[in-house]
Amino acid sequence: MHIHILGICGTFMGGLAALAREAGHRVTGCDANVYPPMSDQLRALGIELIEGWDPGQMALKPDLYVIGNVVSRGNPLMEAILDAGARYTSGPQWLAEHVLAGRHVLAVAGTHGKTTTTAMLAWILEAAGLQPGFLVGGVPQNFGVSARLGTAGAPFVIEADEYDTAFFDKRSKFVHYRPRTAVLNNLEHDHADIFPNLAAIELQFHHLVRTVPRAGRLVVNQREDSLQRVLERGCWTEVTWFGARKETPGALRARGEPHAFDVLRGSLKVARVDWALLGEHNQLNALAAIAAAESVGVTPEVAGVALARFENVRRRLELRGEAGGVKVYDDFAHHPTAIRTTVNGLRRKVGLDRILAVFEPRSNTMKLGTMAELLPWALEEADLSFCHSAGLAWDAGAALAPLGEQVQVHDQLDRLVAAVVKAARPGDHVLCMSNGGFGGVHQKLLDALATRRG
Repeated sequence: MHIHILGICGTFMGGLAALAREAGHRVTGCDANVYPPMSDQLRALGIELIEGWDPGQMALKPDLYVIGNVVSRGNPLMEAILDAGARYTSGPQWLAEHVLAGRHVLAVAGTHGKTTTTAMLAWILEAAGLQPGFLVGGVPQNFGVSARLGTAGAPFVIEADEYDTAFFDKRSKFVHYRPRTAVLNNLEHDHADIFPNLAAIELQFHHLVRTVPRAGRLVVNQREDSLQRVLERGCWTEVTWFGARKETPGALRARGEPHAFDVLRGSLKVARVDWALLGEHNQLNALAAIAAAESVGVTPEVAGVALARFENVRRRLELRGEAGGVKVYDDFAHHPTAIRTTVNGLRRKVGLDRILAVFEPRSNTMKLGTMAELLPWALEEADLSFCHSAGLAWDAGAALAPLGEQVQVHDQLDRLVAAVVKAARPGDHVLCMSNGGFGGVHQKLLDALATRRG
């Protein structure tokens, strides 16, 4: 089968393309911006990439068009597909029908930590000899690829995003996956361009809960009131809890709530794991992965040994280099909570050394300014902060004013780099945070730091 993928350079659609190619399909694709690293990975697999949405791509005559959620009505190629009556489907629907059907799917959902927890879980299953398939929204360094089919019939681990499926299917992507094991890691308001409030996202998470069979397992962070509310809507599956419990499932039953909860049998106890990951958030991610792995027969002891060799995912506090005595890191953080957690993790590692936080509010939610007032809170552990404000419709300077002289705002990347280089001293740690390429700011900083005088 020849499939043509619209929006192929996104992490999910790029991973789907790799899976389709591995399964023996001819794969082509297009996107508004065809750029590395995904473009390099896909071309290395023999996948033809086309820049833009020219209707002339109809001449490829694929058997099926697979549509990513970056495509909307008015897109020239999509309009041509509709006018021609050509066959099309969404990425999650194609994945469900051609890859996930008949397999034990382990889906990892949550506002934060999905990519890391998914990578941990896939690595635990790999170390246990299960040869799983997986699709991760990043590149796990233990594997070097973001997706693979795995052995036929083996478990499949997938990062389960609550973002909408496609312009013609506004359900969250994860409802297509039909997991037998589902991790609910945490839940905050995000994707403000899609969801008006937290309650709207809680509803989508309950749609996911409704798809998990009685013989399956839910792995739930009991610190999260939002997840408690999700389960109060109804739960039909064994629940394994992790984290510090605010309100026990027993208390819910005592109030007469009509839900079946099974509390974790004792605590998850494994041998001490020595690893390089920072922060309590990663400890919680690990507990979630251990509990999920247990649902397919992997003991916590085996999981703990595997995690000692876990190498994390690219762009998670990844050290990109050092120049002039200054270390430059890259991280995917973009939600205020994720920014705060990332800065805190680095603070725990470097102690009293200075941290220079360099970030761009690039996600759709942050571009709307919905959470702008939380940025000072997110950055309070950094010594200096530098915001790239290009493309924002709100006043970043005003939002960050509570930080006083500890923050600078620049709408041009070159000026931002110059300001960081001017402020940086030997021994400093420059932490760059964005959910995009950030204009190659990491290398620009390293080059400028290496050549500066004085």
